[in-house]
Amino acid sequence: MSGFWRGCPVDTMNRMRFMPTWSRCGHNDSQAAGRHGTFAAMSPPGPAPTIELRGVYKRFLTPTGEAYTALRDLNLEVQPGEFCSVVGPTGCGKSTTLALISGLEPPSAGEVQVFGKPVTGIDKDIGYVFQTDAVFPWKNVLDNVAAGPRFRGQNKRAAHERARDWIARVGLTGFESHYPHQLSGGMRKRVALAQTLINNPRIILMDEPFSALDVQTRTLMENELLALWSASGASVVFVTHDLEEAIALSDRVFVLTAGPATIKGAYQVDLPRPRNVAEIRFQPRFNEIYQVIWEDLRQEVLVSYERAKRSIAA
Repeated sequence: MSGFWRGCPVDTMNRMRFMPTWSRCGHNDSQAAGRHGTFAAMSPPGPAPTIELRGVYKRFLTPTGEAYTALRDLNLEVQPGEFCSVVGPTGCGKSTTLALISGLEPPSAGEVQVFGKPVTGIDKDIGYVFQTDAVFPWKNVLDNVAAGPRFRGQNKRAAHERARDWIARVGLTGFESHYPHQLSGGMRKRVALAQTLINNPRIILMDEPFSALDVQTRTLMENELLALWSASGASVVFVTHDLEEAIALSDRVFVLTAGPATIKGAYQVDLPRPRNVAEIRFQPRFNEIYQVIWEDLRQEVLVSYERAKRSIAA
């Protein structure tokens, strides 16, 4: 047995198969401090990351005038073309992390970089798919999807031509003249995807985009997303409460601690691509990965739950 492995507990060695080499046995100079023993989410040497957060803190002012820390010493990297998911307890700071990457919120401390440059505002190469519908209710499907190119100065005819192409890609041909209130939830999500991807973003941020859909529609949309992403080459950061969804979609899964959040672990998902999310869940390897990640996530969910109970009791 090599010197590296000597001294590692058997349970730790079993977990190594799921952990990136930079966090094995805690051999990580940037390991985040704290009682959770968190792993700093830094990637192995390779291409320059598309997204990089280093030592990030985010604080908000509460109505009582006190400072609330949502994120603490958060370190995270996403590589070009990588699909990453972020999971964690409710209210731990997952959406806040997306807001920092997008430029909608500045960090209170630390550094957020996109494409190798500090984030100073909203970048046109970043697309954002929100949890709630973000389509324009007064515009039909064609005009909703064409909105991005039109805002960027493209003439109406060219924008509509591109919009029709994307409407076809998401399976909504024939619904160009329909308005959002005339569409199902799944169809509105398809419009939102087309509305985002038509701008050819190099980064796609997704905040629980499918959480309100029924199980069958959700599975269809997940497969649709994977097909569109694989053709785009974009980096994706996908926030979800559903660990199965995170594993089925992702190359890596980040686990956040209970707030104030930092990275507790980052897990490689070495399942083959292309994937069918309905079928990949039945693979033994999927269950192995799920059990290891859930062990970390479950602890943080319990911490968050106990805090909530104490808050209510007080």
